[in-house]
Amino acid sequence: MHRMYENDDITVFWDSDKCRHSRVCVSGNSAVFNFARKPWVMLENGDNKSIWQIVERCPTKALTVTYNHDVKIVFEEENKRSVAILNGEIIGECDYAVTPEGFEVFHTEVRPGHEGKGIAKRLVFKVFEAAERSRQKINATCSYAKKLLES
Repeated sequence: MHRMYENDDITVFWDSDKCRHSRVCVSGNSAVFNFARKPWVMLENGDNKSIWQIVERCPTKALTVTYNHDVKIVFEEENKRSVAILNGEIIGECDYAVTPEGFEVFHTEVRPGHEGKGIAKRLVFKVFEAAERSRQKINATCSYAKKLLES
């Protein structure tokens, strides 16, 4: 399972396949990280600096974090994509198709000048979340999405 938890400044990613429940996150701040509730991550219950420090200590890297850089990620089901928007302009997208086998992620792109900021990962995770929430399998022919799916 892939999930993103966002506030205005940061995005925390969780990949349940990597999680070994070491409890580093929960013991770091149980108000933010709490397995007993849904959603189990509530960024509004902590400050960004302490959340970042806790996530960085995750031994399996099931939790990772990135700055948002004022970029909003929007899932557009009708267009079969997620888009990255900065100042009203689309600066990236992740495209998928719905097939009999599930969601096929076939393209992810971030415009030049915006690479290396975690935008592509946020775009792909947004599509992964949508697929998983609708109980669809995920296949990736996009090399970046495939890397995230297999790592």
